[in-house]
Amino acid sequence: MNFDLSDEQRHIRDVVRDFAQAEIAPAAAHYDETGDFPYELVAGMARLGLFALPFPEEVGGAGGDFISYCLAMEEIARADASCAITLEAAVSLGISPIVKFGSREQQQCWLEPLLAGERLWAFGLTEPDAGSDAAAIQTRAVRDGDQWVINGRKAFITNAGTDISAGVTITAITGSHNGHKQISTIAVERETPGYSQAAKYRKLGWHASDTRELIFEDCRVPFSNLVGTPGQGLTQFLQILESGRVAIAALSVGVAQACLDASLAYSAARRQFGVPIATFQGTQFKLADMGTQIELARLMTWRAAAAIDAGRSPAPYASMAKLHASEVATACANQAVQIHGGMGFMEESPVARLYRDVKINEIGEGTSEVQRILIARHLLRPFEVLEADRAD
Repeated sequence: MNFDLSDEQRHIRDVVRDFAQAEIAPAAAHYDETGDFPYELVAGMARLGLFALPFPEEVGGAGGDFISYCLAMEEIARADASCAITLEAAVSLGISPIVKFGSREQQQCWLEPLLAGERLWAFGLTEPDAGSDAAAIQTRAVRDGDQWVINGRKAFITNAGTDISAGVTITAITGSHNGHKQISTIAVERETPGYSQAAKYRKLGWHASDTRELIFEDCRVPFSNLVGTPGQGLTQFLQILESGRVAIAALSVGVAQACLDASLAYSAARRQFGVPIATFQGTQFKLADMGTQIELARLMTWRAAAAIDAGRSPAPYASMAKLHASEVATACANQAVQIHGGMGFMEESPVARLYRDVKINEIGEGTSEVQRILIARHLLRPFEVLEADRAD
């Protein structure tokens, strides 16, 4: 088993790292304080081809592998989580459904500016009363001739309300079968009458990312905006979330690494009792634990990404990586603040922003509790088969 990156993968990582540290990191505190959307930084990521990175060349992508995408995600998150989630939501959640399930006509209509990073596309699954219970959605799309008429609301949606947002792919109830909802996936373009975006949420972290509620009031879109197979919308979106969780794991690794970077630098410079605090065993143990857990999370993320590159489902590795990496990132942020002491509680310290940004990683794209359920189901599946065999 070879854990070494290829020359191409190292090149991608190094190029993105140089950009992130030179352009994103110096601006991160400004965007966090103002809450402005970082259009210039998004344009910089676009120039590097990051929005096209993991998609096949036949649809206009760069033909890169998923591990390379995760390497890029880690480096962007190491500089700023808001920029990282903007990229992740655009690529893993916005573009992926169109690439995986969209018709050739839909791909030709929408993909080019999205892959170029000139426009952003959103992913609309969550609703005010349907979070972890994704099947509880209430948004409905009723067919009226050659149109869908959509009514409902979506909550906590990223990238839908910026000046460069082009549209959103949503799940909606389109009928019923044997008493069960038929949920389908429908694309809605930004300027469609009846589709609007609420004001940005006031969030604990990720201040520079765009997160809003979406409202659909008798919103009419062409029937041809149906993405993928009718009635398979929830299944399609859950498949998209699997690979999205791997990207969130990479984002978490990046934030955790930033916590360690800041802690190493501060503990080497900060002196107490006449010596750097890095000489104290209590500090060294914190740093050692952070470094070890980050490396474990990184390898788990690569394991899940390798499954995607091999054409296999990343489950359960995606859930394991997302669970472990997000909780490691939270623990590292906590330790980073502790190492910084009083300065860690001050907003001018970078670890204060990291501390605020990191918690959402344990919630978005499937909570830690949901990941544990999914992992346990996988572990118990052989026993369920045995029970079924006995019943037969």
